[in-house]
Amino acid sequence: MKYTPSKQVKDAINNNRPVLALESTIIASGMPYPQNKEFYNKAVEICYNLDVVPAAIAIINGVVHVGLDQNQAEHIATDDSVNKISKREIGVCVQGGLSGATTVSSASHIANAVGIKVFSTGGIGGVHKDYKSTLDMSQDLYSLSETPLVVVCSGVKSFLDVEKTIESLETLGVTLLGYKTSNFPLFYSSSSNFALPFSVDNVEDVVSVFKCNLESGLRSSLLVLNPVHKSDQIPAKTINKIISKSISKMKLNKIVGKETTPFLLKNIAKQTKNKSLETNISLALNNVRLGAKIAKSF
Repeated sequence: MKYTPSKQVKDAINNNRPVLALESTIIASGMPYPQNKEFYNKAVEICYNLDVVPAAIAIINGVVHVGLDQNQAEHIATDDSVNKISKREIGVCVQGGLSGATTVSSASHIANAVGIKVFSTGGIGGVHKDYKSTLDMSQDLYSLSETPLVVVCSGVKSFLDVEKTIESLETLGVTLLGYKTSNFPLFYSSSSNFALPFSVDNVEDVVSVFKCNLESGLRSSLLVLNPVHKSDQIPAKTINKIISKSISKMKLNKIVGKETTPFLLKNIAKQTKNKSLETNISLALNNVRLGAKIAKSF
């Protein structure tokens, strides 16, 4: 399949300059307009200030774009026809000439295919709490197990089954590496009761671990866990009560599958009077900043 890097991304890859991949679902459904567009512009600015080329990935009218211009970003941020596209749906979206916002699984797959080494997102998907009855587990986990990439995130949202998600990552052979933390972060909250076996304090060590993984023949991602700043977090006790109410409302409305996360994010934002949205933006930009520094360190 043909991917279409922007001229800037293509030149950077060909000349071994640092590039940071970004997914686009966070723009399409992770945040409302205009905050999503503002977030994208700030993310791009962070990359440029660090001399790193930003490469947001999206499918527009059946063409896979790696690196978006302002008009393309506006389309993803505002057009209701933009679909949420995981890895398994890339071909369907391209064949049908559709527009799609990439998730962690699809964005990381495309980033690796064009030669990008580092990818930043907000939080990865995981195992849902009703897994026993639904078998609902994000494709992100399997994609991380087979894509050699450095992936920077703030853990998973606490409306998922965190313990089963961590166990699944271990089973799938994904290396977990805390960045200045010894605990698995929970997206809105900076820490949890789940300890991480390994952590580092600088980007050079992140790159070194990743290179050692590649040299040993591993083809899985290195998942770098970067917690939200404590000043921007929502305490776990507070957010968990809100999440429980949102999950009950989701079940009442019979929301299932890929629509669950967008529904929950909107409902949680409403209940927190947009504090959760502010936390989401803060952690996502923090991950862009760290991802850009890691890309530059290569």
